Amino acid sequence: MTHIRKVFVLMLLMLIGAGTTFAQERKLQNKPYIDQRRLHYGFFIGMHDQGLSLENAGAIDPATGKQWTVKNDHANFGFHVGVLGELKLHENLALRVVPTLYFGSKHFEFFDQSTGEKQSQDMKSTYISVPVHLKVTAPRWNNYRPYVVGGVNMAYDLTTGKHTLLRTNAFNPMVEVGLGCDFYLPFFKLIPELKFSFGLGNVLDKKRDDLMESSDIIYTNAVNKATTNMVTLTLYFE
Repeated sequence: MTHIRKVFVLMLLMLIGAGTTFAQERKLQNKPYIDQRRLHYGFFIGMHDQGLSLENAGAIDPATGKQWTVKNDHANFGFHVGVLGELKLHENLALRVVPTLYFGSKHFEFFDQSTGEKQSQDMKSTYISVPVHLKVTAPRWNNYRPYVVGGVNMAYDLTTGKHTLLRTNAFNPMVEVGLGCDFYLPFFKLIPELKFSFGLGNVLDKKRDDLMESSDIIYTNAVNKATTNMVTLTLYFE
């Protein structure tokens, strides 16, 4: 979680820096009328860390007596791209739709309690998603405007059929919360945003008809529950 804390601290410092502008004199505003438009469009790029929270079951393979545990052992950064559509509902409230394509992976380590044997799996995932968010903004001061955002993300994994030891369901609903700041530059608006996503249900696929041997299915049986989580850092250009 160290990398998550570092990113969070950087984002927090950015917002604190934006907040200190309230103690400054007013300056010439860039793009002074951009927020008066009812519809806003843009695009974005970013990086993220996909994760899977696992609940171990403690199952024992009846054929070998092995008892496997599994953990999501390290971060694997991926990238994402998409487009932004924003509808102004109120002076400080907007509805956002942000179709996104995520490319990334998750890495798991399996450990046998009795022999110390280890196995690993690199689970690559390509999500296509359509998050819907409410954006609540503070009043603009000079060329800064911090905000918070929250909503739901309906993500679909295009690569689940290629997963081996563990497999997840394709549909991954998540709730999301985040914070960011609008920076008004001379020719466009730059918006860095830090966001946290939390899965709403168990996405572990327990119906593994492709696994015929107990030595293969034991990895799936070793886990009771798996929930998706994600941390994203995004740059919007509007």
